[in-house]
Amino acid sequence: MEIIVRFVNKKGNIVEHFWGIFHISDTSANSLKLATEQLLSIYGLSICRIRGQCYDGASNMRGEFNGLKALFLNENQSAHYIHCFSHQLQLALVAVTKSHVHIAFFFTNIFSVMNLVGVSCKRRDQVQEIQREKPLNELQSGNLLSW
Repeated sequence: MEIIVRFVNKKGNIVEHFWGIFHISDTSANSLKLATEQLLSIYGLSICRIRGQCYDGASNMRGEFNGLKALFLNENQSAHYIHCFSHQLQLALVAVTKSHVHIAFFFTNIFSVMNLVGVSCKRRDQVQEIQREKPLNELQSGNLLSW
């Protein structure tokens, strides 16, 4: 579960903070609500101050009766729901890739590389080491300037 908080500060500016990605073993709406409440309480926040909530289209999230959306709305009628815009963008990207072979091929290759590297600690460490060495080599060869 990832949590992003958006609020209006004392100057009237909209501020958005990415709090992080949290491991949740049970993705039922009740478990997600409990985890969210616990996280909010760490920062001294409560559900009664929520004015909006945004999730993907999964039924455990947006369900009218038992979804996370409904659980928050039962406690706070001001916690209005909108569908996640980044998820909508992802759905649009998927639709575009299905009709363009080269784009679909590109994302298939990226997906394969990510799976290959991601499942192996050894490969992930190798990629990180290469990425760490690149700027050092560029600096030493004079192709990259340091300020």
